[in-house]
Amino acid sequence: MEHDGQLELYTAVANQLKEAHTRVRALQVPEGVRMALTRKLLVITAAAKHDLADATRRLERFMTDLDEGRMPEEER
Repeated sequence: MEHDGQLELYTAVANQLKEAHTRVRALQVPEGVRMALTRKLLVITAAAKHDLADATRRLERFMTDLDEGRMPEEER
């Protein structure tokens, strides 16, 4: 039974990551900012493979920052 719950959580996080990537691609920001955001998402994706709870928290913070317009510095 717990296995099903874990699978549902992985599916939910995967769907949220997909949505986050879609939102980042649609942003009207300099390419360096987009690259920084994409790198953050890749780190969250990698974290999900080892610590799903941590990745979920990171993704929630990422989405909150995105919603509130907090962007990383442009990468050069």
